[in-house]
Parts: sequence; structure tokens; C-alpha cells
Amino acid sequence: MKAKKELIAMLLAGGQGSRLYVLTQEMAKPAVPFGGKYRIIDFPLSNCVNSGIDTVGVLTQYRPLELNTYIGNGQPWDLDRVGGGVAVLPPYMTEKAGEWYKGTANAIYQNINFIEQYDPEYVLILSGDHIYKMDYAAMLARHKEAEADATIAVLNVPLEEASRFGIMNTDAEGRIFEFEEKPKNPKSTKASMGVYIFTWAKLKAYLVADEQNPDSSNDFGKNIIPNMLNAGEKLVAYDFDGYWKDVGTIESLWEANMDLINKDSGLKLNDPDWRIYARNTSYPPHFVGSNAKVTESVISEGCSIDGNLWYTVLFSGARIEGDAELNSAVIMQNAVVKKGATVKYAIIAQDAVIEEGAVVGASPEDCEKPEDWGIAVVGRGAVVKKGQVVGPKEMIPPGTGREEA
Repeated sequence: MKAKKELIAMLLAGGQGSRLYVLTQEMAKPAVPFGGKYRIIDFPLSNCVNSGIDTVGVLTQYRPLELNTYIGNGQPWDLDRVGGGVAVLPPYMTEKAGEWYKGTANAIYQNINFIEQYDPEYVLILSGDHIYKMDYAAMLARHKEAEADATIAVLNVPLEEASRFGIMNTDAEGRIFEFEEKPKNPKSTKASMGVYIFTWAKLKAYLVADEQNPDSSNDFGKNIIPNMLNAGEKLVAYDFDGYWKDVGTIESLWEANMDLINKDSGLKLNDPDWRIYARNTSYPPHFVGSNAKVTESVISEGCSIDGNLWYTVLFSGARIEGDAELNSAVIMQNAVVKKGATVKYAIIAQDAVIEEGAVVGASPEDCEKPEDWGIAVVGRGAVVKKGQVVGPKEMIPPGTGREEA
């Protein structure tokens, strides 16, 4: 038995991220770069540290190598600790068999022994694919004050969008009396954020019972929460009013990057009281050439800019050559946009090269029909040849066109 903890966090980071297409062909979704110098997983990990949580289990599964390497010993997030810290938890073999995580609840069930080492009173369940800053300590205080069995973080969404979410219907005291998964006619606008605090003894009992049910999907939203509600357990909502975005699609990932530039979005990463920590390679200062023009953009260290940027996020080490035109673009680490190329409303992944005069993406007004427009994506290490045109919504797979030495 290790040192007893009041609260530990379990971070679900094993999703395939299939809706991110070429960006997740070679890595797990939580490892996808974001915001010039971060990975998506930096946000929940930093939230944990800023909230005083020093023990985090990270449950990995799909293409975990890069994510495991990135997390390492947890040092960038102050999680390299004796008697806690960060632990990567892949599926593993038992004396009977080994199996992949079948669902979110099964993933936690398979790691009951890890949790029990710390004999926690409470367990925080997190997703690894959301961009937000949140004080989990305040959520725990709400859980304890309400003497709840489970507390679910909720975000008020526009009524017309509520049918896209799991909706929590609550009484005047904030107690949840009904949960509806993507209802056609929502009764409220309280959308589940996929952030839960459970009293551990209670959750453990439901996980064990769920595992014994052969008809269960082994999922928190589909099984554990409805089962607890049906049994009359006390579930309460924790209202969150800050910035939050599920970056599970190309469009939402691009939008979240653009939100860094939009002062009205609420996404601010320069708060000294709530830092977002990351594992970063050391780069020299960025360079902006005399003929470059940079307007409303995010520029990371190590960039070299001789072209024209507007509303663009440049990651560390990106290189933009002379006469290149970038508009509403996300250019990831060490990507190169060569002389005279045009990149609009697009994501260019790490180490990709856009050669001279190539065109990637287009503005919405350049498309004849609204449905023809979308974000263009060039995968990691791909090469868009000189003069080639990559249209809206088009995706170039990782490594395509890479010339071997």
C-alpha cells in the first residue's frame, strides 16, 4: 500500500481519434500538437497539477509510443514524484488472458489494483482530448459539500446544439435526476464535459457489477451513470463557465487553434496563475525577415518567417519562405512552406513540406457552394509538390511524396 491519497486522477487517453484522420494515423489523439508548443494532453495534466493533484494514471491504448515517450517521467508537469506522480497504464495480460480496454468503464475496471494502491476517497475521471483550464479542487469541494456519490462537470451550451451532447437534467439544488444521451428534444442545456468525480467505494461497486454484465458497453455515459441514477444514488452537477472545446474533429481542432488568436474566445494561455506545462525541445528565438508581414498570429520559438501571415498559428521550428501567403492556417513543428506557396484554412502537420508555388486549402468565399468548403490537412512528413493544388477538405496522408535519401 502506497501513501493514502484523498483524490487521484485517471486520464483516459487511449482513443483512436479516427475523426482526426491523417493527424492520428501515427499517434494517439492526446499526443496531437496544439497551440504552437503544446500537445492536447498537456491541458488535463496541467489542470491536475494546478489543482493540487499529484497522482495521475494515464490509460493508453491506440498507437501509444509517441504519447508514452512524451509523458516520460512526468517532469514537465511536476509529476515525477515518489509516492505518486504520473503512471502510464496500457492494457496488460493477466494469468487468464489479456484484452484491450472495451470501453471507458472497463479501462478503469482493469486498473482497480492501481487505484487501490493509494486507497483514495475520491477518483477523478478525465478525457485526454479536451482543451480547457479547470480547477478540479473546486469541483471536489462541490462533491464533498453535496455529499454526492458522483459529481459531473457540465457546461451550458446553446439549446440548438444540446442534441449533440449528453445532457444532464437537474433540480433547483443541482441534483441530477435524468441523463439523456444526445436527446432530439433536450430539456436543458447542461452538457456533460466528460469530467467526473466519484466516491471511490461507490464507483468500484458499480464497475464490478458492470463488468459482470455481458450486455454492457462498459461505458460511463451509457452504463455507469445511468445505472447509478436508476439505483437512486446522489449525482450532482458542477457548473463550469470557462472555455472548453472537444477537439475530436479536424474542424474543432482548427477552431481551437484559431481561438488562441481571437481575444473574445476566452482561451488564454498566458495566465501566470494557471500555466499550461509542456515537454518542449529548446529552440532559438524566432526570426522575422524584413520583407515579412505578420498580422494577428501566434508565433513560437525557432520559427523563421519571410512570408506573409494573417490569423495563423506557427509551431516551434516552422519555416515560412519569401512571398508565401498564409491565412487562417495551423503550421506544426518544423514544417516548411516554401517561396510563393499559399496555405489557407488548413492544418500542416509536423515536418511536412509545401513546395514552391503550391496551393493548400481555400477561403470559404472561394468555394461555389458552402458544402464544398472545409479544412485541408497535410499529414506528418508529407510533401506537396511544386505547383500542386490541395483543395478544401482534401487530406494528404503522412509521408506521402516523401523522397528517400
